[in-house]
Formats: sequence, C-alpha cells, structure tokens
Amino acid sequence: MRVAPSAATIRRIVGLVCPGGLADLTGADPAGSDSVALDGKAARGSRHGQTPAAHLLAAMTGDGRTVTQLRIPDKTNEITCFAALLAPFDLTGATVTADALHTQRAHARFLVDEKKAHYLLVVKADQPELHRRLRSLPWKDVTACRYDREIGHGRRETRVTRALTVTDLGSTSPTPPRLYASCAPAPTTGPEPSAARPSTRSQT
Repeated sequence: MRVAPSAATIRRIVGLVCPGGLADLTGADPAGSDSVALDGKAARGSRHGQTPAAHLLAAMTGDGRTVTQLRIPDKTNEITCFAALLAPFDLTGATVTADALHTQRAHARFLVDEKKAHYLLVVKADQPELHRRLRSLPWKDVTACRYDREIGHGRRETRVTRALTVTDLGSTSPTPPRLYASCAPAPTTGPEPSAARPSTRSQT
C-alpha cells in the first residue's frame, strides 16, 4: 500500500529542486507590467518553539500576480534581500513600490541604474533630514489633488495625494522627477510628505 508523501517531504523536495520555492516555479514574469509591489510578512504557523517564524519578502504585479518571494535569513532583514529578490527580472519602465523600510539610496540607485525602473518609496519621520526637506516644499500651493475615501477597520478614511515636479536637482534625465505627498485625513495647510520619493526617471 502506497502512502502519500508528507507535507515536510514535499517542502524538502521543492526546496532542493528550486530554492526559491513554488513562487519561482509558478511566478509571473513582470516584464511589461506597470507596477511591481514589494511586501514582507511573517508566515502564519511557521513558528515552532524557539524557532522564529519564517519572514518572507514577496513581489507582486499591480494586477495581483505573484512574481517571486524569498525567505529572509535569520538575523538579517528585508533591506539585505531587496536587490536579490528583483535582480533576475526585467523591470524596465515599471514603477516599483515598497514601504518606508526600503527608502534607501542603494535601493533607488539599483532600480534606476541597473533595472531601468521607476520607484515610489515612503518617507517617514525616522529619516528626519529627508522628511524635513520634503515638508519644506510648497505643498500648500498644489491645486491638483487625488482623493481616496475608504471604509475599513471600523473607521472612515479620506486620503489626499498631491504631486510636485522638481526641476532643480541637477538630474540628467530628460523628464524631471515628481514628488508625492499623501496624508489622512486631508489637512488644511498641506499634506504630510510621507509617501513619495520617485526616481529621476519620472513616471507620467
């Protein structure tokens, strides 16, 4: 009588055949996609005793297709795996989005110089100098806004996004970069510059 292989056996075989796991075997090709989003999270149910939960960093296209994912090695974090995750793929012309953890000069240069991509990275107050410089821009003079209204987690939220085109950064790009600010709820004097640091290859 034959017995079906256990889940542990299947995981071990997949890991030997393809270290990237099923995501690499079945992942979507992001070439030609408008956007690619990175996000990390702990795998539910993966913590056992003193063994910490597996932390995964994944990339998905804007239409919800998984491109790839990898497990973050213990005693490191997502920052060290950013380039390794995206390096195998053609991201030309795509806008790569990620949270504030990835607002790093090295990440921006990797995307622009090596991958020929755009980027949209979050800037928060834990980067005080960059945050201060963004806040000093004339956001209150921006008249073009995008409003998004959502209901979730027991609250109503209105988020306003504004954009500025910067022309004096000494960029050699034929199109100047754009900076975005987003906040919730919409302020009366100007938005918190917490959601934008696109590349010098400005998106349209």
